[in-house]
Amino acid sequence: MSFRIGQGFDFHPLVSGRRLMLGGIEIPHEMGLKGHSDADVAAHALANAILGALGEGDLGRHFPDSDPRYKNADSIRLLEEVWRLARERGWKLENADVTIFAQRPKLAPYLDTMRARMAEALGVEASRINVKASSPEGIGALGRGDGMAAAAAVLLESE
Repeated sequence: MSFRIGQGFDFHPLVSGRRLMLGGIEIPHEMGLKGHSDADVAAHALANAILGALGEGDLGRHFPDSDPRYKNADSIRLLEEVWRLARERGWKLENADVTIFAQRPKLAPYLDTMRARMAEALGVEASRINVKASSPEGIGALGRGDGMAAAAAVLLESE
């Protein structure tokens, strides 16, 4: 039996005229995240953590923003593709931990739904994934509400 650890991070600016997608669900907010895909920082950070554990680079390598196929792509679908790659190589998820950094909106009411949605995308029990939010307390670009970020860590186990 062997294990691999991966970590991922993602950051996108907030803009008007976009839906706010986090952890695979739409969050009511006057602004959304700007990106080539739907810019879901939580799903991106988790996918990047899995790719890191596999030694497979990052999302940009697998789903480049220069490719029109990924314009406005559903980031949960990208996460599912990354997970398919991990499963094909014989890995299973021991656990994942995701932190979303956002000044607003308050995310506490949505965390369990995000957890369930990302667990569904990976085909695992929700107990294997933790999703939490942290406020930057007004500090820097995140604290001004200019954007959102997410970090994730995963532990994969060989089957």
